[in-house]
Amino acid sequence: MYSRKFTNILVITLAIVTFGFIGCNNEKTNSEESARLSIEFEKYELANGLDVVLHQDKSDPIVSLAIQYGVGSNREKPGRTGFAHLFEHMLFQESENVGQDQFFKKIQDAGGTLNGGTWKDGTIYYEIVPNNALETIMWMESDRMGYMINTVTESSFYNQQEVVQNEKRQRVDNNPYGHTNWVLDKNLYPEGHPYNWQVIGELADLQQATVEDVKEFYDKFYGPNNATLVLAGDFETEEAKALIEKYFGEIKRRQEVVKLEPQRVTISETKRLYHEDNFATTAQLNMVWPTLEQYTDDAYALDFLAEILTSGKKAPLYRVLEKEKELTSRFFGYNNSQEIAGEFHIQVTANDGKSLNDVEKGIFEAFTLFEKEGVTDRDVERVKAGLETQFYNGISSVLGKSFQLSQYNVFAGDPGFIEQDIENIKKVTKEDVMRVYDQYIKDMPYVITSFVPKGKLELIAENSTKANVIEEEIKENVDKTVEDSNEEIAKTPSNFDRSVEPTQGPAPALNIPYSWRTELSNGMKIYGIEQNEIPTVNFSLIIEGGHLLDDMNNNGVANLMTDIMMEGTANKTPLELEEEIEMLGANINMYTTRESIVLQVNTLVRNYRATMELVEEILLEPRWDEEEFGRIKTSTINQIKRSAANPNAVANKVYNKLLYGKDHIFSYPTIGTVSSVEAITMGDLKSFYNKNFSPSVTRFHIVGKIDQGTAMDGLKGLENAWAAKEVVIPEYPIPDDRDKSSLYFVDIPNSKQSVINIGYIAMSRTDEDFYPAEVMNYKLGGSFSGNVNLILREEKGYTYGARTRFGGSKIPGTFKASSSVRTNTTGESVSIFQEEIAKYKEGITKEDLDFTKNALIKSNARRFETQFSLLRMLQEMSNFNLDANYIEEEEAIIRNMTLEQHKALAIKYLDESKMAYLIVGDATTQFAQFKNMGFDEVMLVDKEGDEVKLQEVKQ
Repeated sequence: MYSRKFTNILVITLAIVTFGFIGCNNEKTNSEESARLSIEFEKYELANGLDVVLHQDKSDPIVSLAIQYGVGSNREKPGRTGFAHLFEHMLFQESENVGQDQFFKKIQDAGGTLNGGTWKDGTIYYEIVPNNALETIMWMESDRMGYMINTVTESSFYNQQEVVQNEKRQRVDNNPYGHTNWVLDKNLYPEGHPYNWQVIGELADLQQATVEDVKEFYDKFYGPNNATLVLAGDFETEEAKALIEKYFGEIKRRQEVVKLEPQRVTISETKRLYHEDNFATTAQLNMVWPTLEQYTDDAYALDFLAEILTSGKKAPLYRVLEKEKELTSRFFGYNNSQEIAGEFHIQVTANDGKSLNDVEKGIFEAFTLFEKEGVTDRDVERVKAGLETQFYNGISSVLGKSFQLSQYNVFAGDPGFIEQDIENIKKVTKEDVMRVYDQYIKDMPYVITSFVPKGKLELIAENSTKANVIEEEIKENVDKTVEDSNEEIAKTPSNFDRSVEPTQGPAPALNIPYSWRTELSNGMKIYGIEQNEIPTVNFSLIIEGGHLLDDMNNNGVANLMTDIMMEGTANKTPLELEEEIEMLGANINMYTTRESIVLQVNTLVRNYRATMELVEEILLEPRWDEEEFGRIKTSTINQIKRSAANPNAVANKVYNKLLYGKDHIFSYPTIGTVSSVEAITMGDLKSFYNKNFSPSVTRFHIVGKIDQGTAMDGLKGLENAWAAKEVVIPEYPIPDDRDKSSLYFVDIPNSKQSVINIGYIAMSRTDEDFYPAEVMNYKLGGSFSGNVNLILREEKGYTYGARTRFGGSKIPGTFKASSSVRTNTTGESVSIFQEEIAKYKEGITKEDLDFTKNALIKSNARRFETQFSLLRMLQEMSNFNLDANYIEEEEAIIRNMTLEQHKALAIKYLDESKMAYLIVGDATTQFAQFKNMGFDEVMLVDKEGDEVKLQEVKQ
């Protein structure tokens, strides 16, 4: 439930359906295909003003319900910021007829999932469930729209205030550059402008909010006349209409909410701010220009401008900042046109030690280059080509369709705004792009921020003044607690008894899609599923080995190699390869994991053969470009340095090193270390490639609107040109089972949260107990309704979330309990994890076991909806040599699990007295307490996991 930003791209991607597609081979066929590609819907309005949009999609036995309210942070008042987002949290607590914490539990029990989001212009709630639970979600959503406010008590409100404050600590206060948007918006928008404050709100405002404030907010903005309901999926229209009328029709209209008019802003002079960032290791520069609201002609052209300026190897910012001056390896730009105003962003994270003054000058040199070269028709076509694939990806799920229909209805006034949106995109020209550059960017004042590491003021852009960022102080003790109220909740009158939960019909039967498998003559194994819902194809090629094949004294070679292989081919420069991929509307990514190298592709099915030809070149004809190699090494080194500032990244790195030990490759990050990457040569990459790339250790998976014959035809080139060789995957020793509890603490001074990781090396995915252990873990911490989350988040308000999980592949993975908690609750939170794990071994109730079974079995109805989810299924089958019916076998394990088996698994795999406990946080205030908490050993370690001494620890 994070405050998220739904950018215009979500909506405009829906508008590509009738484009004259670039790269088409058969104009008539594609024209006919385009005419069919529309999202059919029916819209009507209830008497109380609720807009209803229905879309039928019977491809899977599931339904999605989304309700969007016309209220975001732009409806708040200064001094009462953060209310829209805080209220979103409140609506997940309880209502008059749905008990405390039952929203998540009941939806999960039905096999569904739910969430919500708040951004500057709106708030949305959604569920995806098997279609037999349609009435259940109608009952629940209507209850929080019309029958919720009486349940808001001081204790429930205080709890969610704490949760939201922890969300802010996790996402803003404890992250590098986390306060950037606060500084930008405070200086771009004047006091009183609805975009002047952050969606998450000011900490002081959140702390001072009252129950009465919440009730006033609810009464004003949460009426049916300020909402759009979108139902998409497998339902019968007349039945759905009857249910909507029954559950929502009697809810009374509330105050009329007047649509906000555009409130564009201008600034008379450039504003230059800086901030010393506690978590940053390299400097970051942001530049923002005011633009205009969404759905205007200029907004579309500005979207194109951002893409052309900053994306790809032809982009002026890439050529100047990264390639020529080597100032950065991480930058992007975008236009963010919203409901009432807009802003054009450029963000550059500098390489280590580079001055932001030089970065700013480099940006203007790139602008000069852009002005000199201008925009070509091909530049504009390149941007449009990618949008078609994005569109199909966006509507591959019923939830995606729900989001897009609701966005159109709320902000354009019509779910069918698609036709106008199409025209707006189609008519963007190269002249438009240059015009908006001249009008909004060139020689115009802007807001510029310099965020630099502590003590590195020499890196800021010149003439900057200090930004008055408000940072929370660490408190010694846990804040106040508020006792639960035992007052009886008043019931709002209704035409029927809403306390009666609707019954659900039979759950949809498991229907595993047909899959095929075969093998090429060179040994490459092939897996496929034909799915004809959208004209795209997704495929992955997985080569076994990956990081496992790295030398521990020279690790990071595999990762660098996959990066360099995307930088051109023997016959194509890096720019030529990139442009060919883009003009096909394809996405090709190559990356390294612990145990494999993955090449993943998403493309239009009509371009499958052309895309496969590029894949063949990438795999079999690497360019080994020396210039790109140097750039990639620099980029990787700076990425490693930046990760040292992220508490979660530090925790993951140290946790693996502590558990696997110095003799296992998993102790070393896949990306490598600064020293190892600096030492890697092009010869190392070529050697790795020549030794370890072979079809004999490769698996290919393909899903989409493509039959087996066509898929196999596209693989003939790889079959004929790629010869097999023997590849030996090394085996590393797994450390002996732990025999004591050890607590390790990594010091991040002044950290607002502590990252907690608790666990040990458990088992591999192929162990017969792995899946049963996953089932056993579900109620402990495998979901939002897990015990640790309900206590640490919902009861205590110490965290934004807490989870436990078993991870594993062919190599034994870890059991890990994890959370990020408010700093002054660190010790108590660790104790709660210990207590809950110990208690779990005493056994769970039949009700909890039934909940686990329902949640896991019924959720399989959602498991086969998209091409991406089917691709994951094929990868699981191939990686662990599973039969096509392995999901049926998993269901049998769940269905047959007894309370005794559940308890035995917990006792066997959950021993909190023999786990490693890693804390990453503020040692000065938190470390000393652990010496008296019964651990067998307690030590302070550095960011590499090596023991150190701390001089200033409070005793």
